[in-house]
Parts: sequence; structure tokens; C-alpha cells
Amino acid sequence: MRFILDAHLDLAWNAMSFDRDQTLPVETLRAREAGMTGAGRGKCTTSLPEMRRAAAGICLATLLARALPASGLQAAYAESTVGSRQRGELILREDLDFANQTICCAAAQAQLAYYRMLEYDGELRFLRTAQDVAQSAEEWRKWLQEGAAAGESAPRIGIILSMEGADPIRTVDETPKWFENGLRTACLAHYGPSAYAMGTGGDGPLTPAGVELVKEFDRLGILLDLVHTGDTAIEQALALYTRPVFVSHGNCRALVPHDRQLSDHQIRQIAARDGVIGVVLDAWMIIKDFARGGDRSQNPTLEHLALHVDHICQLTGSSRHVGIGSDLDGGFGNEQTPVEVTSFANLQQFGDILSRRGYADDTIDSIYHGNFLRFFLENLPGGSRETVA
Repeated sequence: MRFILDAHLDLAWNAMSFDRDQTLPVETLRAREAGMTGAGRGKCTTSLPEMRRAAAGICLATLLARALPASGLQAAYAESTVGSRQRGELILREDLDFANQTICCAAAQAQLAYYRMLEYDGELRFLRTAQDVAQSAEEWRKWLQEGAAAGESAPRIGIILSMEGADPIRTVDETPKWFENGLRTACLAHYGPSAYAMGTGGDGPLTPAGVELVKEFDRLGILLDLVHTGDTAIEQALALYTRPVFVSHGNCRALVPHDRQLSDHQIRQIAARDGVIGVVLDAWMIIKDFARGGDRSQNPTLEHLALHVDHICQLTGSSRHVGIGSDLDGGFGNEQTPVEVTSFANLQQFGDILSRRGYADDTIDSIYHGNFLRFFLENLPGGSRETVA
């Protein structure tokens, strides 16, 4: 079994928005949701016991809440936005969208409180520094080599606190408090315009506040996740931000055309900054023209996902810049995953696919965890890059 570092899981959002107790097995969660309607209901893939079963010992655990854009932002993006969340006063996602940044911030604080309670209960631990990450990875390595066979309980899952879309940060001046509370990575937008940048569904620049937020992330050492960010805003952010960047969960635009995906140019830029890209298990991002709601036998396979890994490796000239950012239970369930993946533990099968495609064993380990592990050991507070600097 291979150790997994997953760069994107919405654990607290699932708990707070769908009432999923993340300490329960997925089978129990599915049974509780039997007969419910809505995307992914009764088909969840992920919980803390399932992650332990999969040896997913470290993840980026998100805070996810969106604020509808202010009227001025709506007007500014009117010409460039496709699929914006804003339709008059309508909130399009009751499990995600809030009327303003204050309510959005409170929702994210509730998710943060959930993680803290799980830490208090011994289910997980916050990883705030490179030393924390190294210690957690070593605990899992030792357990996989010795403890599992001896029947010992798995270690606590380590989480690096992430923010998917920066709407909960009401003003740039509040950013240091978020850092103090454990925030270590963030992207600027989600879908549509945020207070800071254009997100998925359109293109546009950083807002003036977005320019200042990127500078503040750079100053504090909050690692910039380029996921969901419009192409123009990405270029501006790269010009402002001096540290390495990464993408928590994104696939290749060359294989599945969509602005949510990464262009070849962007993949090369991320590699040039020694960043890592986590490939995603959401079916529509793996194959073109995926039909939601269809026969699950028509879903992509892990072989299709491997094509995205291949593409990143070929573009960048090595396997150094690709990892896993599964996004499992990210608003969908196993109705929208590769056919082999009905729960998180099935992710272990991906190594066999990569092996058959000629990837060496140590390279597969680097994709499963090593590349992201190196990235965070170098770039979190106390990391080797910081020490050298």
C-alpha cells in the first residue's frame, strides 16, 4: 500500500453543508442518505476512516464558502463572465453561496471550528510548519512499514489548512489573523468573480484588492494555489508573487478543453516555479463530453486519468510536478468518478495503472505523495527553502 498525500479534500464543507459525520465509514454515511436527492447523495466516497484505509495520511483540507459579488464587481465583469454565479439577487448554491463576505466568513469559521473539534477528539492534527509535515509523514511511513501488520491503529490524519476561494477573507488586513489560525494555502476565487479575482467560468484581472491580497500572501508565506483562477488573473498573480506556486486540483486543457483546466503554458509556468499539480478525479475533467447522470459504465477510467499525468510529465520533462488532488466528494459522489473508484480506498489502484504504463516504483511514490511532500517541506514555515533564504 502506498502513502497518499491528497492536495484537495472538502472535508468540513461536506460535514457542515451535507451533515456528513466525517468520523463514520462511508457505508454508514451512504445508508443515512438513502432516498435523499441531490448530487452525490448516498454515493459519497470519503471520510476519515476511509482515508485511513487508503493510507491517505496527509491532505489539504479546505475552507469553502463563497460570497456573491458586490454590484460594482458584477458590472466590471459583465462583458467577460460566462456562467457567473450572479443572477440579480439569486443565490445559486444554497450549500455554498452567501449574501456577503461577512456571512461567508462566518461559514468558513464554522468549518474551521469543525476541524479544531476533530483535532481535539484525536481524529486529525493541524500541520502548520514543515516540521509538522515531516513528523506526520514519518509517523505514517513507520506505521505502513511496521504498525499496520502488527495491528496498531493508524496515526492521526494530518491536515494543511487551505481555502478554496478567498471570499472568507473580508479585507486584506484580516489575512494575518487567518495565517495565525493555521491557513497555509489559498486560491483567489472559485466559480465566477470573487472580491479578488475572476474564477472559473470567465476571464478577467485581479481586482485592486486582489493585487494587495497576493502581495500579502507573499509576505506572510501563504502558498498561492492557482486553481479556479482566470487566465488573466493568473498572469498578474505570477508577476506579483515571488514564491513557488501550485495547483491543488486541476487537469489538462489540451485533453479536456475548458477554462477550469490548465493550459500547456500554465503547466510550464508552474513547473518553472517548482510547483506541483494535483490531478483530479472528477469525471468531466478527465474525458471530453462527459454526460452527467448517465450510465456509470460510461465514466472515464483510471487509464484516462493517467493520460493527464503523462501530459504533465511530457510537458515539463519529468514526473517532479504532478501529484494527486482528488477533490473526491467535491460536490459529486461516485456517480462522477472513474469506474474503478467507488470509494477513496480505490485510489490505491492507480499505482498499478501507472506501473503498466512504464512508471518506475519510486516515480509512482512521488506522484502519490513525494512531490507534494517535497513542496510543503520546502515552502511551509521553517521549510528548507525558507531556511536557505
